[in-house]
Amino acid sequence: MTHPNAIEAIDLTRSLPLGGESIPILKGVSFTVDPGEWIALTGPSGSGKSTLLGILAGLDSPTSGRILVGGVDVTRLGERAMARLRNEKIGVVFQSFNLIPSLTAQENVEAPLHVGSSRSNARDAAREVLGLVGLSDRLGHRPHQLSGGQQQRVAIARALVTRPALLIADEPTGNLDSTTGAQVLDLIESLRRDLKFTVVVATHDPEVAAHADRNLHMIDGLLTEPAR
Repeated sequence: MTHPNAIEAIDLTRSLPLGGESIPILKGVSFTVDPGEWIALTGPSGSGKSTLLGILAGLDSPTSGRILVGGVDVTRLGERAMARLRNEKIGVVFQSFNLIPSLTAQENVEAPLHVGSSRSNARDAAREVLGLVGLSDRLGHRPHQLSGGQQQRVAIARALVTRPALLIADEPTGNLDSTTGAQVLDLIESLRRDLKFTVVVATHDPEVAAHADRNLHMIDGLLTEPAR
């Protein structure tokens, strides 16, 4: 039995209105990603990386084309089904951490488990994944009581608490010093091996790209390297 691709993008385009015109951001992007693969999406600012990442994460829709995540055509899902898929199958990590300041580390990580189908064991699940990222001793700390690296670890734990098949990260080390950034990348690599998920990271940083199995390079809304 053949397993579906983790991601299959088919001729994706995305245009945005600007001053009465339609500005193309993605210009026909196609690629596939194998289950468990780590892909680095590289390219200069304005190349379309973040737009493509937003579509992969289900936070935006393409103007045309199709994208399948785990064999599911997400371009054909309604809003409610897309929200459920995003919550259960896709974890997202941002450069700016995006933690809720008033919540503890544990409460931040529990939050996705209370969306849609509430889980009675949210507390235990959050504690388990915070242990996996090395923060068992920081459960009750709020974001302002944590270092940048610790905040990003909480954000990674939050992204992984639903045990998604796909982790999407937008410049995950962009706000961290090089040593802390390297530790975060090593953590993602270790968790990928243990939890068996696919990783797509958008980055400007060659050090981040070097962790990937394969790089997809974007310029002006197009992939410039062969994308199988």
